[in-house]
Amino acid sequence: MKKKLVSHIIAPAIGPYSQAIQFGDLIFTSGQIPMDMEGNLRGNDIKSQTRIVLQNITHLLEDNHSSVQNAVKVTVYLTDMNNFSAMNEVYSEYFSDSLPARTTVEVSRLPKDVLVEIDCIAHVNVKKGLLGKLGK
Repeated sequence: MKKKLVSHIIAPAIGPYSQAIQFGDLIFTSGQIPMDMEGNLRGNDIKSQTRIVLQNITHLLEDNHSSVQNAVKVTVYLTDMNNFSAMNEVYSEYFSDSLPARTTVEVSRLPKDVLVEIDCIAHVNVKKGLLGKLGK
């Protein structure tokens, strides 16, 4: 059964979609762009935008019983593949230990003309006795 997930620390979805969905013991995040919780775009270069996006993903996962360390698949969308190395430098700060599978693609344009968008699939932390309390 799928369940809509939210984090009140990040901006709400800017369209008819959920911030994330839980299905079984997996969380599927929607693509995150560098927006603060008031919906303002932040960051003017690839490193700062990547950091904001990954902070948003971190909040979204942690608010829903997971973490970036539980990520199993990440997709990165860049408007310019020349930004790959700079994005990767920031990305490695968040995923240096867990090393999820990843796809990086160059796209012609992203929402709000940002430089980067990232989504991920992560495993839910399931501790003994916690399963019935997930999402509460």
